[in-house]
Amino acid sequence: MSPALIKSLIVDDEPIARQVLREELEQIHDVEIVGEAEHGQEALRKIAGLEPDVVFLDLQMPGMGGFDVIRKLEGGKLPIVVIVTAYDQHAIEAFEAGAVDYLLKPVTEARLRKALDRVRQLYGKRLEIAESLAQLAATGSEPQVTARTRKIVGRKGEEYFLLDIEEVLAFQADGELVWIITGQQRFLATQSLRSLEERLKGQPFRRVHRNAIVNINHVRKMSSMSSQRWLLTLSNGQELIVSKRQAHGVRDMLRW
Repeated sequence: MSPALIKSLIVDDEPIARQVLREELEQIHDVEIVGEAEHGQEALRKIAGLEPDVVFLDLQMPGMGGFDVIRKLEGGKLPIVVIVTAYDQHAIEAFEAGAVDYLLKPVTEARLRKALDRVRQLYGKRLEIAESLAQLAATGSEPQVTARTRKIVGRKGEEYFLLDIEEVLAFQADGELVWIITGQQRFLATQSLRSLEERLKGQPFRRVHRNAIVNINHVRKMSSMSSQRWLLTLSNGQELIVSKRQAHGVRDMLRW
């Protein structure tokens, strides 16, 4: 269900580009422009303070580009992102990675209305919005994305959060639920442990039990319980048992 008014934030370092987009948006009856930002840091502050439903985000901005803004998003009220760019290739990369839509400059009324139709379809679907942003955070050519910028979607209550992969200590299954364990709190994962293990290939994570995957960078102590069992202590003090089946990999973990 679409909101009575779509709260929109325009982010672009070019004043004329912001003005043109604002004038087009003002012609659409169910759009409310709650603010503008001319650089990435201002965009992050206004996203946090104004909680817009949709952000029209320019990719090419000095200092902090659009992809960088997405990677730094925090909080559980995540906006829908529509990419705005003057470069076809960046737009294609973003769209294929999970952007709701993209607009090529100069923005036309027809394309803007089409993008807003997509926004209305996605409105209220918080998981889909979060997954879209997580995919966008892992793309883009400025700067090149590394493992440090990968994002995992976690749920707490009715809100979804983008978590940096390095802040995750472990994933632990509890029946049908999978918990994401960070230093201070836990979030529900949106994927199965098996899916997460597949996605985390090449990252410093290792399966230690049928119900647990750990970030080996957060292992602080390994204690022998028997000849085939180990007890792992994570950086937050939580302990996890290494199963017999996975015990043979403990030495590999020590050499990581």
